[in-house]
Amino acid sequence: MNGGLNIFKLIAEASVLVQAVMLVLLVFSFLSWVIIIRKHQQLKSAMEEAEGFEERFWSGADLAQLFREVSNRGAGNGGMENVFESGFREFVRQRQRRVLDMRIVIEGSERAMRVAGTREIGRLERNLEFLANVGSISPYVGLFGTVIGIMGAFQGLGEMKDVTIAVVAPHISEALIATAMGLFAAIPAVWAYNRFANKVERVASRYEVFQEEFSSVLQRQIQTDEAA
Repeated sequence: MNGGLNIFKLIAEASVLVQAVMLVLLVFSFLSWVIIIRKHQQLKSAMEEAEGFEERFWSGADLAQLFREVSNRGAGNGGMENVFESGFREFVRQRQRRVLDMRIVIEGSERAMRVAGTREIGRLERNLEFLANVGSISPYVGLFGTVIGIMGAFQGLGEMKDVTIAVVAPHISEALIATAMGLFAAIPAVWAYNRFANKVERVASRYEVFQEEFSSVLQRQIQTDEAA
């Protein structure tokens, strides 16, 4: 008690196998935080891009002009812009082919938007599975290290004649560090996965609503062209 809890000393004095388990958990934790930081920025950008594009879309801008602006950016597009570009590109292609059936034109445009939207959501969901796996298995990996450490500690203590709590405690503490590290890796991963999965679902819902609204706009565009 006088010396306090020295975590680094406990790790250094642990067995090689327990240290290997701790290293695996440390790698899990590091990769999780890299993904968490990147995913936070990615989802934040996706929401801001969606809000900005919807504002431009509903500002009364000409669809053809908006399409040209989006197309000129090329690889810089993302999110809702890709959904719009795919849908309008298919709409123009069908109209250039002189397809008279409005239902076929709209269905083609909707199909193109669904494909683009699915691709964008897949990009946002990338690496979320890793966070889920880390959150699920890290406590068990830490527990495995603890069990191995305790087994090794008791095996060594069995060779001693006089065993007291003062002798047992350091060895048990060394083993329990693995469990603590498992929780340290798992808790942020589980929290981040739940939070990001919810945000991805919100973005996906926003894309779906835009696709339905854009389809209605295209229908009115066809009706206006036919009336003219």
